[in-house]
Amino acid sequence: MAKSKLSYEEVRKKRMEENKKRMEELNLKKLSQDLQAKVSKPHPAKQVKPRVPRIPVDVNTVRRSPRVADRPAVSYKDIPLEPLGRFRSYQRRSLLNRVYASDEVRQYAIERANQLQSGLDSDTPSFVKPMLQSHVTGGFWLGLPLHFCREHLPRSDEMMTLEDEDGDESEAKYLGEKNGLSGGWRGFAIDHELVDGDAVVFQLVNPSKFKVYIVRAYETEVNEDGTQNSDVTPTDGNVRRSRRISKQAI
Repeated sequence: MAKSKLSYEEVRKKRMEENKKRMEELNLKKLSQDLQAKVSKPHPAKQVKPRVPRIPVDVNTVRRSPRVADRPAVSYKDIPLEPLGRFRSYQRRSLLNRVYASDEVRQYAIERANQLQSGLDSDTPSFVKPMLQSHVTGGFWLGLPLHFCREHLPRSDEMMTLEDEDGDESEAKYLGEKNGLSGGWRGFAIDHELVDGDAVVFQLVNPSKFKVYIVRAYETEVNEDGTQNSDVTPTDGNVRRSRRISKQAI
């Protein structure tokens, strides 16, 4: 038993010596001491920057860029305002006064518009656009045929001139990405009393100008005695321009 116990003590002592030797080789003792010294070392107090008092700003002083600081200040009080162009105010049409065209009336207007288009100069591109409620009331957005826009109109936004049969001109904005007329078309539609069922012929007389011919879905003809005939059906293919009759008279 003594021999066994002695052998165990010798083995344990030998292992301790080996471990101690390894620790000395790895310098663990010194690293442990340095770590303890670093942890126990107090942190320096956080330095607080001194607060700089704010300089009061004069609210009457205008801040100017250094690039123009040496130039005299511009006074806008003496500059007269440029007069705006003629302002036209359009009231939204009442939904109760809308005209709803039947399929027969709509188709007949389209046929007459096609006849009118066939008599135009073939060297100038043109197309027929039947009017819907969205074109003449509410949103007043007029989408144009896609194939016509790709072949004859610019890809970017541009102001287009709309000339009616009387030679009166107005402008509407053409949106190249959306292929339609937006700003300005509302005024044209209201001024010319376009209603659902009308057919409009657009003739591109130059890259930024349309000649516009209106074929009314509902027409009146003035007789020699001053009386009016409602819903006239033209037979000669010519379009008689007249004021549309009211919905109550239809």
